[in-house]
Amino acid sequence: MRILVTNDDGIHAPGLETLEGIARQLSDDVWVVAPEYDQSGVSHSLSLNDPLRLRQISEKRFAVKGTPSDCVIMGIAHILAEHKPDLVLSGVNRGQNVAEDVTYSGTIAAAMEGTILGVKSIALSQAYGHGGRAGIKFQCAAEHGAGVVRKILEIGIEPGIVVNVNFPDCEPGDVQGTSVAAQGQRNQALLAIDARHDGRGNPYFWLAFAKARFEPGNGTDLKAIAENRISVTPLRLNLTDEPTLTRFAQAFED
Repeated sequence: MRILVTNDDGIHAPGLETLEGIARQLSDDVWVVAPEYDQSGVSHSLSLNDPLRLRQISEKRFAVKGTPSDCVIMGIAHILAEHKPDLVLSGVNRGQNVAEDVTYSGTIAAAMEGTILGVKSIALSQAYGHGGRAGIKFQCAAEHGAGVVRKILEIGIEPGIVVNVNFPDCEPGDVQGTSVAAQGQRNQALLAIDARHDGRGNPYFWLAFAKARFEPGNGTDLKAIAENRISVTPLRLNLTDEPTLTRFAQAFED
């Protein structure tokens, strides 16, 4: 099995090293094509107005001056064009990608691009808590990742589906199992604007989430992570809402 590994945190991110380790438990044919710089939150953007700069770091390892989606396209359509990968793994992201994160995440977008190009694709992310990024427990993803990916591949991934996997903020031995979960929804009232001023007194702003208690819905990825469970969520690329499609079609036929 040929595996293409990518991420959105950049070629030097520790989560990428973790994912390489996971991939090498599955295959000895692992290729890495990742962004030159951190591309967190760029979603499914493409570099249409700038050239893509490709830098080979070592055998089977490349950095692209572009977005995560650019990296997958370069990997599949250029670097591995003569022998395409059988699997795209994206991550391991620095922080969970659940609920509305799905629409912003470059990690998930890279997996979506792999799916669009006809390759089975899985996004993997590692949650962290109050300890912040300095205390991310990548060892959780490292120990459980290969087993989860093997199970997903054994079950099978249908065309047009990308699988989103999140590991909880706990030690590997404290994981309470795996939940196949729906995409959750946060309380958007917690979204906040952090207003500040620079040294010249000019205002600038950070997007942030206020610290408050929030009860995630049962059966969701948010709930799974809160209960120290690995969440596995299949996402469909076709965003059409069938019930609304039918309702609109009936209304316009009148």
